[in-house]
Amino acid sequence: MKVIVLVKATQASEAGVMPSTELLEAMGKFNEDLVAAGVMQAGEGLHPTAKGARITFSGEDRTVTHGPFPLENTVAGFWIWKVGSMDEAIQWAKRCPNPHPGKGELEIRPVFEAEDFGAEFTPELREQEERLRERVAKAS
Repeated sequence: MKVIVLVKATQASEAGVMPSTELLEAMGKFNEDLVAAGVMQAGEGLHPTAKGARITFSGEDRTVTHGPFPLENTVAGFWIWKVGSMDEAIQWAKRCPNPHPGKGELEIRPVFEAEDFGAEFTPELREQEERLRERVAKAS
């Protein structure tokens, strides 16, 4: 199964406070362990929401709102992991260095797989998805 691990933002990360050398070293070691185990597929830190934008949809209308956004439910970074189970993902997450000085929080969410969409995900849509994934892989 594939999961996304969200590093929740803090007031410090939203203020643009950069991690210490010690934290960067600890995260680098953790990422090396994830890669060596074949778990990590991607991972990045994100700039504060002040540098971001949100697009709100209402029918055919689109509204753009520029950051900063309220701290609640904001994300400071993420990983994509391939694991055997949610329990495995939790065990890896428990090994993670605290991503922030003080209180830190990770959120783990399963990523939808093709099978999760049922009959609505027709063979034609599955083929299209595979073609797109191949193109993305080639472009990287």
